[in-house]
Amino acid sequence: MEVEENIQREYNPAHPNYERWKSARDISLDRADFVKKILSAEISLSGLNILDIGAGEGSTSMLLSENNSVISLEPKRERLKKITTTDSLKPIQADCLNLPFKKRSFDLIILQDVIEHFDLSENFVNDVYESLSDSGIIYLSTPNRLSVFNIISDPHWGFPFLSLFNRKNVREYFIRFFRKNDYYRNDIAELLSLGRINKIFGKQFSIKLHTRFSVNHLLIDGRGIIWSSFHLRLIKLVKKFKLEKFLLNISNDASGVLNKFFTPTFYIILRKKNSL
Repeated sequence: MEVEENIQREYNPAHPNYERWKSARDISLDRADFVKKILSAEISLSGLNILDIGAGEGSTSMLLSENNSVISLEPKRERLKKITTTDSLKPIQADCLNLPFKKRSFDLIILQDVIEHFDLSENFVNDVYESLSDSGIIYLSTPNRLSVFNIISDPHWGFPFLSLFNRKNVREYFIRFFRKNDYYRNDIAELLSLGRINKIFGKQFSIKLHTRFSVNHLLIDGRGIIWSSFHLRLIKLVKKFKLEKFLLNISNDASGVLNKFFTPTFYIILRKKNSL
């Protein structure tokens, strides 16, 4: 019941976050195309077994199912209803933290803007590791906890400094006073830093950032990457002052200052270390 109440709020025009959530849904097809472009540089997108964890309304699943077999795993029934079952696409309502699959079942696992919404554990990382074929990859995207842009305006709520709060403190010091109806949500976001991602996944996976690719895509058309009014205004300022070339020159995929403290969202490919 709690999960369904949460999703009803997301589709309620009276909710203070409705326009932000709607904007994210409106660009879902463009976001799926962006994901496909990153994946195409890493793996042949044909004949794969794919697991999309936290699939949402299934835009990425549906796009990838054109030439592959995809399972869309989503805990929220209202979202799952928007995904059409086909011969190559199977929606499943299930808990993201308890994967009911055999070992080495998948060539590709999608973790798109989802890991910040649940309590990551060693068991979950072990589950995705075991569910992935030895030559398979994981696509992971998630907002950067320490990005100065997210500190100025949190990507989920649009308020300053919330990106630095853990889930408990977001609930107690923000939601309790400003979003009372969301107090009992079980998917309140807690953002991760690059260091935290390395600590969680680094023992079992190699980590490859795709920051430069995302910056280039953002400056060409930007579709599928940003939707908050704050970040859209930033891009307008960049173009107004003709800073595109400067941003491209400084963007990189290293674990340095730029990606630790400026990159708003990480776009990452994970590979099993034993497959290198």
